[in-house]
Amino acid sequence: MYSEISYLSDDGLRLYARDYPAASGPARLPVICIHGLTRNSADFEDVAPWIAGQGRRVIAVDVRGRGNSDYDPQPDRYTPAVYANDIVKLAHDLGIARAVFVGTSMGGLITMTLALRKSELIAAAVLNDVGPALSPRGLARIAAYTGRGEEFTSWPQAADYIRSINDVAFPANTGDDWERWARRAFREDEQGKLVMRYDANIAVPIRANKLKAASMVAQFAFRRLARRRPTLLIRGGLSDLIEQEQVNAMRAAAPRMQFAEIPDIGHAPMLSEPAAQEALRGFLDSVD
Repeated sequence: MYSEISYLSDDGLRLYARDYPAASGPARLPVICIHGLTRNSADFEDVAPWIAGQGRRVIAVDVRGRGNSDYDPQPDRYTPAVYANDIVKLAHDLGIARAVFVGTSMGGLITMTLALRKSELIAAAVLNDVGPALSPRGLARIAAYTGRGEEFTSWPQAADYIRSINDVAFPANTGDDWERWARRAFREDEQGKLVMRYDANIAVPIRANKLKAASMVAQFAFRRLARRRPTLLIRGGLSDLIEQEQVNAMRAAAPRMQFAEIPDIGHAPMLSEPAAQEALRGFLDSVD
């Protein structure tokens, strides 16, 4: 269903991405999917082939320190600016001059950073439950579990843990849903333990208070993106990271931005929900 990409960052890390080939048809701009803070490319395992079936190549990345990408020996480099540079390098290596970006949570922050650093790379953008200002309530919840280095000895234990930190956002998930999520989030190490598929040190910049609820730079980056490129904001109706206050401010700053709310889902929609796919289909149909 997908092939694997391995490439080198400018500072020498071996990074990974999944490459989903486009279905036959006229050539269309590719899509680059960027996951959230503690996630990886497997988050897009449902939506990526669905988009590819509409005739677009889809690249789903593992940001450095996550999934199959190398961990950074210098944790202070776990920042959106460095991640954005990695995406620029990937696009260059693949010969991609323009793409549609789908950024979930942190992936949306990376996309906004790209709007400042390499705006010509972005043809259009989907911001999935993220914006230039974030709710302190959601930030506190995410910071509370990030980087704890959880280990388990069975998949049911791992699934119970994933449920404990995410059930507020996915109240309708079944046991099978939580186990599938656990298999995206954990891997088995050499000792047979289940360990998180991310470097616990990604929390270092957060503990250093580098993840701000709002900043002037983020506001400028968002306006540069959403006023100059077609942009779709998708919000989970139960989200505690992007609440109505933040949505209203974003829509006021970028009146042409499209918006869709996904009912009964919190932070962040998986983009396989029917309402999310309806919004994505209409948005992608409007982009070359």
